[in-house]
Amino acid sequence: MEKPWLAHYPDEVPATYDYPKQNLASFLLDSAEAYPNNPAIWFYGKTMTYRQLRDSSIHFANALRALPLNQGERVAIMLPNCPQAVIAYFGALLAGMVVVQHNPMYKPRELKHQLNDCGAKVLVALDILFPVVEQVWKETDVRDVIVTSIRDYLPVVKSWLYPIKARREGQNVRVAYTDHVRPWREFLKHAADTLPDVQVDPETDIALIQYTGGTTGTPKGAMLTHMNLVSNTIQSALWSYSLKTGEARYLAALPFFHVFGLTVAMNQAVYRAGMMILVPKFHTEEILQLIHRFRPSAFPGTPTMYIAILNHAKLSSYDLSSIEVCVSGAAPLPHEVQTKFEELTKGRIIEGYGLTEASPITHSNNFWGLRKPGSIGIPFPDTEARVVDPDGNDVPIGEIGELVIRGPQVMQGYWNKPAESASALRDGWLYTGDMAKMDEDGFFYIMDRKKDVIIAGGFNIYPREVEEVLYEHRAVEEVAVVGVPDDYRGETVKAFIRTKPGMHVSVEELNQWCRANLAAYKVPREFEFLDELPKSAVGKILRHELANRKKNA
Repeated sequence: MEKPWLAHYPDEVPATYDYPKQNLASFLLDSAEAYPNNPAIWFYGKTMTYRQLRDSSIHFANALRALPLNQGERVAIMLPNCPQAVIAYFGALLAGMVVVQHNPMYKPRELKHQLNDCGAKVLVALDILFPVVEQVWKETDVRDVIVTSIRDYLPVVKSWLYPIKARREGQNVRVAYTDHVRPWREFLKHAADTLPDVQVDPETDIALIQYTGGTTGTPKGAMLTHMNLVSNTIQSALWSYSLKTGEARYLAALPFFHVFGLTVAMNQAVYRAGMMILVPKFHTEEILQLIHRFRPSAFPGTPTMYIAILNHAKLSSYDLSSIEVCVSGAAPLPHEVQTKFEELTKGRIIEGYGLTEASPITHSNNFWGLRKPGSIGIPFPDTEARVVDPDGNDVPIGEIGELVIRGPQVMQGYWNKPAESASALRDGWLYTGDMAKMDEDGFFYIMDRKKDVIIAGGFNIYPREVEEVLYEHRAVEEVAVVGVPDDYRGETVKAFIRTKPGMHVSVEELNQWCRANLAAYKVPREFEFLDELPKSAVGKILRHELANRKKNA
């Protein structure tokens, strides 16, 4: 096939690359061998070197195998960005296990569904999340829960003060430890310190099950192999070629439980033996302070993050000139934001495109070559992309069709869902469900989404899941959930409600109902009551019509 985009590759970026066939965790072993004393992690005043990160990950791997846990078993991780999240991730991979990431904001019903679906035997969670875990883990295949605390990796003085802070913020949770609910430090204490003798087939063995809405809107687990993740890590590193191995610093504000943050912040940093400045939760003031103090060279993020920085009242007080590269993902990047952020930092911020099923990045604009505002850029090395009609035939340049992708980063399928896998993967191509067009230079533009996923502040929200919660309310007759434009989040969630005859419910009651059953980012920010919801001739609610409806005065 013709690849017009190759003409716009910088000289420093190869069109193809020989990706090593290895366990993804080999990145950590290699960096620890070459740069043992380099800082791998900075976390609230405490630094961990690559030697220490490797040793801790090996301890975790051996502790898993001593449970006992067989190779290929699933290990669930429910943590914000903290040292334990990195240790558990690489430790599980060194043990030959499959990592399953879970959003720490999940409510019990969401967590229970995913644990049952993946069949995880072990769950690693933060102590303040244990009340959620405690409600569901015994109703799943989980046999052991490893509980850790933010204080486990704080400097001594901060560790002493942490319980006081936790009590003041209402986060002082008491965990009743048992033979199957174990504290993190005790779990690692007696583990062997020798590297486990584990062999994986990088091309077929799964390293990560990452939940996504896929191309149909129903959450399912994308199966990503070691080679999928190794390839995408190196592809993204090749693209940001100015960053130097052993010297780069990554501001890790993107959550590692999201595959975007996992690849461009954690995996890439470890591949480059760079330092990760870990941020458990995005706070604009804290981010500005960290950039000013630690001078990171890479700051992958979402448009929402960059907008918050640009609008901060004390922005002029901070020096952000260390930033060389920012990859913006998860939502469209406004051109105005790109321009202002580059003027501020003198670095480069580019928009890319990806999806969980592709580990996740497939396209990106150039950092220093040709860029086209409004486009998602050109395909990564070894990545092919086409725009096709409903029959799978290529459409002419400039015409709209479905974006399909092929490359070493594309998943093996969905966990335990052969029908959905066959629908998404056809003849080696991933059908993305996104409508796009390609111009004569090989730059791609996303025009619309076939799937109904709402992307708010970088998080994927699936309308059907929110609708199901609202349908459980006694007063709701019909509901439709759509994404509507939002200056800050890109999109936000709006619910249209028709109540049952003779019944009334307030917006506040619906809001509280949703907050009790959904993660906060999924809760509708707007509710509108209608006498009738628009429907097609066959009775299907017309979400598109609702999304374009102006809010009633």
